[in-house]
Amino acid sequence: MSTKPAKPTTLVTVTDTDRLGPAMLRVWFEGDLAAFEGFDDTDRYVKLLFTPDGSPNLATMAEGERAAVRSYTVLELDVAAGRFAIDFALHGSGFAMLWARDVAPGATITVQGPGSGYAPDPEADWYLFAGDDAALPAIRQALAALPDDAVGHAVVQVGTAAEQLPLPAPRGIDVRWLFRNEADSGLSAAVQALAWRPGRVDIFIHGEAQAVMQEIRPYLAGQGVDVRAGSISGYWKRGLVDEEFRAWKRELAAAEAG
Repeated sequence: MSTKPAKPTTLVTVTDTDRLGPAMLRVWFEGDLAAFEGFDDTDRYVKLLFTPDGSPNLATMAEGERAAVRSYTVLELDVAAGRFAIDFALHGSGFAMLWARDVAPGATITVQGPGSGYAPDPEADWYLFAGDDAALPAIRQALAALPDDAVGHAVVQVGTAAEQLPLPAPRGIDVRWLFRNEADSGLSAAVQALAWRPGRVDIFIHGEAQAVMQEIRPYLAGQGVDVRAGSISGYWKRGLVDEEFRAWKRELAAAEAG
């Protein structure tokens, strides 16, 4: 049985941080990014590597111990300059968020990747983007890559109205913000209430797994969409830490395959 080769790891250094809003922090990194050449998909990402207790110092791990990984979208990539950024949603108590919240220039961390899998199809008749804070960076990049005459919908869920960020999009893309602190703000209900356009839709939907995988994806299948052809996946699941969430995804995939 063949196995996929492990993605390269790169030690990168924090150079700066920018507070984008009350619940989003951008961290800038630099390093040798030769492995990133040619990764042009709008959802390109890296995995940040931590010890099981949340330290970026992998040298403290025992022999045979596996690093804990947290995946984030790569932004503002400049391979020649060796520079990129990651936006961290400042919600919850995950140790990647806590690390980013407190990090200072000069700190180092190991990243694995990059990986990717989606870019908007320029031949699609219309586009449907949906997600929460975790998917906002990738949605922003996808919207920026659309042709000027693109039409469709983008639905983004954040905590409050104060957490909205600039989200440039072609005039034909209807951008709707949802706020968790308001009633009737569910991502699944909002997607299902959208007017369904004729023609072939290109889909990018990511966020909390219950809403994305067990509510929105079955609805899209009922609309005749080949959900295997779209980019539809949970980035996290309410009540589960990342390792538990990965196990949940494996169980879901096995159940669906069976």
